[in-house]
Amino acid sequence: MTRAEVPTSDVLSVDFDGHVATVWLDRPDKRNAFAQNFWADLPNIMEALDKDNETRVVVIAAKGESFTVGIDLKAFGPALMNGGVDPQKDPQPASEVGKRQALYQSIKDMQRTFSSIARCSKPVIAAIHGHCIGAGVDLITACDIRYASEDSTFSVRETKIAMVADVGTLQRLPRIVDPGRVAEIIYTGKDFGANEAHEMGLVSRVFPDGTATRRAANKLACEIAANSPLAVQGAKAVLSAGEGRSVEENLDYIALWNAAFIQSNDFVEAMMAFLQKRSPDFRGE
Repeated sequence: MTRAEVPTSDVLSVDFDGHVATVWLDRPDKRNAFAQNFWADLPNIMEALDKDNETRVVVIAAKGESFTVGIDLKAFGPALMNGGVDPQKDPQPASEVGKRQALYQSIKDMQRTFSSIARCSKPVIAAIHGHCIGAGVDLITACDIRYASEDSTFSVRETKIAMVADVGTLQRLPRIVDPGRVAEIIYTGKDFGANEAHEMGLVSRVFPDGTATRRAANKLACEIAANSPLAVQGAKAVLSAGEGRSVEENLDYIALWNAAFIQSNDFVEAMMAFLQKRSPDFRGE
């Protein structure tokens, strides 16, 4: 595919800087609340970037004063109040079972949105500023690396609106943060700031403001993109495959991986560059 084939969206935009793609949450007038078209547009964009050979790292950032305030309750309210079926837009199921099936499918579709980030073979970095509320936490926990500005505020709000978070936070957050802290965050629905998020390990680094955060995320992305994409994507694949496996199983997995992939042109280029005392020019081949 070519970069011209990356889908367009009314609520998201994409910029390219060399091998780095920045996906912008681009609904600043609504503090980047996730409207209905967001849930289909984001996976389409992530899947396109995953196939784009020129893209080696993805940064997810946001325009406006907030990263995101989560689900747009004004847009989703009627459907949520009606068991997942919008009474003004969707055909009404013939039975209560039909309504439950519609709600189940709606949840699965929304889960797919954030899973498209986790499944991306390229590293994904979140550059967070302002509010990161509700489904915003679902989004960032699907990323590989999270940077935040000092003004960031985080919250898993679902318990405050009588819901159980259902699109990724409960599954991914315990792999990032101590389980006791996860329980505290989830059960209370409280707000917490960037320094606490850093202390608990939710974010890797904290920066003075949103601009500094995005610059740092882009600098990190460029540093990663300078390495062999085969090696970087291989490392991500091996890390992902290691979840739930023993050390011995993981050691066997990486042995098989390198037996299959280490003899690449990039590897030869790395050796030649070392011997010739120059920077390598990796092509991902």
